[in-house]
Amino acid sequence: MGRATTFYFTLLYLHLLSICWCQRSNPDSERLSCDRCDRRLSCNCSYGGFTSVPTVTDRALTLDLSFNEIAMVTEDDLKSHRHLKALNLHGNKLAVIHPSAFDSLWSLEELDLSNNQLTALKQKWFRKLGALQHLNLLNNPYRCLGSPAPFQTLVRLRRLRFGGPALEELKREDLYGVTQLEELTVHGNNLSRYEPGTLADVWPLGRVTLSLRSAFLTNTALARAVLEDVSYPETPIILEDLHLIGNESVQPLTAAAKRRIRQISLKNVSVSDEAIVSFLMVFNGVPLTSFWLDGVTLTGEGRWAQAKWTDQKSIDEFFLRNIVVLDVWKFVSLLELGFLLHYPRKVSVINGRVFVMPCPTSRLLVNLQYLDLSDNLLTEMTLSESLCDGHGTLKDLRVLNVSGNALKSLSTISRLVAELSKLTHLDISRNAYSSMPRACSWPSTLRYLNISGAKLETITPCLATTLEVLDLSNNDLKSFSLFLPALRELYLSGNKIQSLPSGWLLPNLQILTIQSNTLNMFGRSDLQSYERLQNLQAGQNKFVCSCEFVAFLQSDIKGGDVQLTDGEESYICDSPLYLQEEPVGQVYLSVVDCHRVLFVSVSCGVALFVAILLCILLWRLHVLWYLKMTWAWLKAKRNSRRRQRCREREGLESLLSFDAFVSYSEQDACWVDNFLVPELEEPRDNDEESVNHRPLTLCLHKRDFLPGHWILDNIMSAMERSRRTVFVLSENFVQSDWCRYELDFSHFWLFDRNAGGEVILILLEPLSKDDIPKRFCKLHKLMSSTTYLEWPQEEEKIGEFWRSLRKALRGEEEDY
Repeated sequence: MGRATTFYFTLLYLHLLSICWCQRSNPDSERLSCDRCDRRLSCNCSYGGFTSVPTVTDRALTLDLSFNEIAMVTEDDLKSHRHLKALNLHGNKLAVIHPSAFDSLWSLEELDLSNNQLTALKQKWFRKLGALQHLNLLNNPYRCLGSPAPFQTLVRLRRLRFGGPALEELKREDLYGVTQLEELTVHGNNLSRYEPGTLADVWPLGRVTLSLRSAFLTNTALARAVLEDVSYPETPIILEDLHLIGNESVQPLTAAAKRRIRQISLKNVSVSDEAIVSFLMVFNGVPLTSFWLDGVTLTGEGRWAQAKWTDQKSIDEFFLRNIVVLDVWKFVSLLELGFLLHYPRKVSVINGRVFVMPCPTSRLLVNLQYLDLSDNLLTEMTLSESLCDGHGTLKDLRVLNVSGNALKSLSTISRLVAELSKLTHLDISRNAYSSMPRACSWPSTLRYLNISGAKLETITPCLATTLEVLDLSNNDLKSFSLFLPALRELYLSGNKIQSLPSGWLLPNLQILTIQSNTLNMFGRSDLQSYERLQNLQAGQNKFVCSCEFVAFLQSDIKGGDVQLTDGEESYICDSPLYLQEEPVGQVYLSVVDCHRVLFVSVSCGVALFVAILLCILLWRLHVLWYLKMTWAWLKAKRNSRRRQRCREREGLESLLSFDAFVSYSEQDACWVDNFLVPELEEPRDNDEESVNHRPLTLCLHKRDFLPGHWILDNIMSAMERSRRTVFVLSENFVQSDWCRYELDFSHFWLFDRNAGGEVILILLEPLSKDDIPKRFCKLHKLMSSTTYLEWPQEEEKIGEFWRSLRKALRGEEEDY
């Protein structure tokens, strides 16, 4: 039993080993493929449900594998991707990476391994990535960066992001080899051990983002040590995910204050009044120029007056976005914050649910040059209060942004800003304007105006003629016909415009953006009307790919003064139907498509020429005659068969009524009447031959054709009822149309009955076979193979002629 079990497991082991060997020898045998690559060789394989790295074209430059189920990267998965510049594996279940998995990615510049299951970082992963510049390792369950230092071979690294909920320790040698960074992000909310100086060797150091929530709350010394290592006057500091409750939570910032930093941002934080006061005291006299609060919850009531004695004169910019005041009704007046509002030149309060900034508060902003109140709840009434109804407030204001509010009247807006004598930029986009008044009063200094994202259907002379930049994107405009002599940039995307604006209305225009409209086409004449146009963006329209437009876009516009800066891939055919969704740059139109009139004219000319040649050929080969006679023959024969069936039903036999049907020309009727008929039909007493044989009966058309019947039927009937057909050939016969008909039918009759002896030829005058039309091939053959009778010129031979003729008609053998 034991031996059997051992033998069984041995066989099982060998079987599994063979399977593993087969899979190793052919690693792509069971791998899925991803073909979602665009023309720029950027492959987006995200959200594909892949459990392993799929096969992708070797020429890919960007590969996005984010949000899949990939758990492992093997040695061969990326082996052929030597040209890859960006690889994104964010949001997978990646736990194992082979030490040589990235060795072939010599050109890789960006690598994202964030949000996976990597429990340790290996230096071998990055040893061949000499070109790597951006590395993201956030939110993996590693507790430390590991040894040896994982980044020491990344000599070109400029952006590094690492850390996560599991990171507990940072040692000095962890960042060995990292000498300078443009951006550093460290997530250490649970960081408990930090060796001072770990981040100090990174210089120069650009923007730094730190998430040290627990350190700020429970280990201020650690937080202070980290801040001290990364704080430089030129380095912006961003602190994320903090709860600044009391004085102690702010103390780590003293390290940054001592290093006299100039820019600090708090992102996703909650702040109490005590923390704000403590913050202002910590930065008392520090040359802080920029203070940002993004995603901040104010838990207090705005009682910050305790810090009004602090020196905050250096603050040049306040930026507040996504601000939430928990108890807004208890929040004190901003008039108590005059010590903060006197100095800044830039103030932004974005998405703060602000419905009014009282006029007294506005008057405190004596140095204000830039004011951003976008995405709030302002109306014309509250904006009038904020601007003190235009009476001498905010005299130095140059830029005003009130986009994304509840404004509805352009005339009111223009009146409110008319007294802002230094205003150059005005953004009133994403409001509810539905119409534009005929006239408006704007500051004479206004150069930039943004009214995009409204509901305007027409434009009027309300727009200031001093404008240099005008943005009317995402409205309902159908045309643009306004003279703006100073305009340099015009943005009209997302409207319903069908043609380019006239260039003479915009003599100084340099940049025109008119994407996503109903533009069908444009050409050289449209662009030539612009004197200074340099950049044009007109893609994503409903282009009619005519020959002129395709030729213009593929060749004429290249090398010209105007450049298409939105890329050829933005120009897609909408019609004709067979070219729909095709890039204009790849369309090929034939001569038939592009020169239809010329093609039709040439085709008709060629067809006419061929038709003439064909007619000449048919005439030369007598094809028309053959067709005509075939049709007549078939019709006459059908009538003949009908008569035959009638006789059979009546019990009558098909009798031959005549010995011969005589075909002759009317001009030869005298010879027929005076010689042929008397000689053959009238008995002669002195003629020995008439004694033994009865007289012959002849069928003559003038005598025996039935009146009222179709002439061709008469000819056909005469031939059917005659034993022989006699052709009296002469020059007159050849020229006679009816004789030719009779000759023609005889020709068909000979073909049909395959009989040559039933035709007798009499030549009244010398006539060669060449005088007979060549199309009568059977008669030519008969004249070549059969002796024909010639009317003798000598008197003594006439008797012999009649004797021979009678014998031929009676079917007697004789060489005549």
